Amino acid sequence: MTGKGIGIKKGILGVILLAVALVQIFPLVWLIDFSLGTSNEMFTSGLLIIPEKVQWGNYGKAFVDGHFLLYLKNSVLINSLAVLLVSLFSIMAGYACRRMQWKLSGFVKTLLLLGMMIPIHATLLPNYKIYTMIHATDTIWALLIPYIAFSLPQALFLMTGFIEALPMELEEAAVMDGCGIYRIVFRIVTPLLKPSIATVAIMTFLNNWNEFMMASTYLSSPKWKTLPFSVLEFTGQYSSNYAVQFAVMALTAAPAVIVYISLNRHITKGVAMGAVKG
Repeated sequence: MTGKGIGIKKGILGVILLAVALVQIFPLVWLIDFSLGTSNEMFTSGLLIIPEKVQWGNYGKAFVDGHFLLYLKNSVLINSLAVLLVSLFSIMAGYACRRMQWKLSGFVKTLLLLGMMIPIHATLLPNYKIYTMIHATDTIWALLIPYIAFSLPQALFLMTGFIEALPMELEEAAVMDGCGIYRIVFRIVTPLLKPSIATVAIMTFLNNWNEFMMASTYLSSPKWKTLPFSVLEFTGQYSSNYAVQFAVMALTAAPAVIVYISLNRHITKGVAMGAVKG
């Protein structure tokens, strides 16, 4: 193929990718656009509106009346703990299944990976019954346990690919120097898993950030409610004020969007390296 033909091919590919990107980003643009207008301006024939006056007050109402700071604190706390524990458990489980010699290592890894086939919301009723019996409803554990359990299979899948690629000579040398198993895992192996840990952490955060079904089922008081509950705060007084509701949704989505845009290269790098190494 000539240089001109390659240039045309790249140009067509670029146009296609740009069109896909615009389709993907349009809902976010639409959400922000309508959150800056009034409810009356939404009933237009166009896809987007040009507000006569930008309504920044919508975000003020959303921030105050939606209890944004309280729910944001709960979301950050629960998701941070989930990310920390999923990363820790995936490192230990991945090392145990791939480096340590024991009869059931392959079976245990397969059993854990089967968790990727189970929808998280399929466990709503049995989990609720168990939490009621042990008085764990309306506590942080009601969300933390399922978030960790359903994030762990994917994290283990990524982590084992990296662990398999690590040279055994490093661990053998550590054993010769008198290192114990915990020192080998956390002082030698873990620093080499930084790309995988970053990928696991970001994907766990994004997967659990906007989860609402379990939160609405297990939580009743505001103490541990997460950010998606902000939208429900406007079902009464502001039920017809769609602009404020859009502002709430924009504020709720903002942290996840910022994290994704800022750390997207780490996700791509980690997944690509895991695919090559695994």
